Amino acid sequence: MFRALLIFCFLCIFGAEANAQTYSITGIVKDNVGPLPGAGVYISGYKIATATDADGKFRLPNLKPGSYDILVQMIGYLPFSKNIIISDKSVDVNFTLKDNTVTLKEVVIRVDPNRQKYINQFKEYFIGKTPNAKLCKIINPQVLRVNYDITTSTLTVKTDEFLIVENKALGYRIKYMLDYFEYNNRTHIIYYSGKPFFEELKATNAKKKKYIALRETAYYGSAQHFLKSLFKGKSKEEGFVINKIIQIPNPNRAPDSIINKNLLTLKNPPGKSGIKKNAGKIDTSLMAYWITQQNLPKTIDKFNNAEINPDTLVNFYNKDLRYLNYTNALCVSYTKERESTEYSNSGFWVFRPLYIPDYQLSVVKLTNGPVRFYENGGVLDGRSLLYEGYWAYEKVADMVPMDYVPVTKK
Repeated sequence: MFRALLIFCFLCIFGAEANAQTYSITGIVKDNVGPLPGAGVYISGYKIATATDADGKFRLPNLKPGSYDILVQMIGYLPFSKNIIISDKSVDVNFTLKDNTVTLKEVVIRVDPNRQKYINQFKEYFIGKTPNAKLCKIINPQVLRVNYDITTSTLTVKTDEFLIVENKALGYRIKYMLDYFEYNNRTHIIYYSGKPFFEELKATNAKKKKYIALRETAYYGSAQHFLKSLFKGKSKEEGFVINKIIQIPNPNRAPDSIINKNLLTLKNPPGKSGIKKNAGKIDTSLMAYWITQQNLPKTIDKFNNAEINPDTLVNFYNKDLRYLNYTNALCVSYTKERESTEYSNSGFWVFRPLYIPDYQLSVVKLTNGPVRFYENGGVLDGRSLLYEGYWAYEKVADMVPMDYVPVTKK
């Protein structure tokens, strides 16, 4: 089984919808000479944007308490981002852009015959392999810098510009500030982080209805939907069942004491003459067996049938934040949608006991807990979450804005 892990770091940039009180983010965009009129200012993860006026000033109103990443873009300058925390008052901040100039002396032309192969891999593990991914296109792949390290079997992709993704399945044009992308061909671990901004694609009324239907499917059962329902205390009502995956001793692995004793004996066989013809020789087949035993994992994952009460999982942090802190891993099933054939063939599937229905199943691990989250499903500590299963399968092609409100209820 192809086992893939994902850290969805873009979650940490999304803000909150906490209460009725709203605030604003204001400021000035400038360079080392002075204010810059006409610069685009965006809120990552949303469809909220504005432009600076003749004095380089901007204002983003009606924001609720939360964590926001502000993106700034202007032709001739490097994209810029800054995290802003709104708690109980408006925030005023200035941004200074740097020139995006590269002298001829700094240009290194290197033709890589494998570049297209690496770009295709990037698309597969960044955009995804879902049906929606087939209708996505990267508009400006030329801005990507790809590198494959043979010694570590690791593909990394970076860019200094916004990556433009056109999603004709969900009807979005996404300007994605890619912070980092890494795929390890040995471990099959995928890691990427970044800050997306969503724009609506122009469409007929008929096309908009199709967009809405696919957006509903993408939203329901997602990690965003799950965390929103947890915050409201309605995860069970909205179709999520939570279990634990616990670690138990591997029954197929001998204890360390036995393994080490046998390896030591095999590495130092008796060498007295006259005992046996093969005395002093190492039994390679037996040695291989005990080395294999040594390399087996000491523990294995086991599905715990006891369903977790969400109220015991969610903790109060403050009026705007809740937090999760647990050991081992959570197994989250979304019971209102079944796993698709495409998912089953994707390589992202996780083992399930035979008696568990084929609901959409995801495994959530904490790499550095606790993790805090907002009412709208935005995560403050996004680097602390590690996904397997369905939430690892669904990537950029199945993202909706954090202020997305579903039309229908399941």
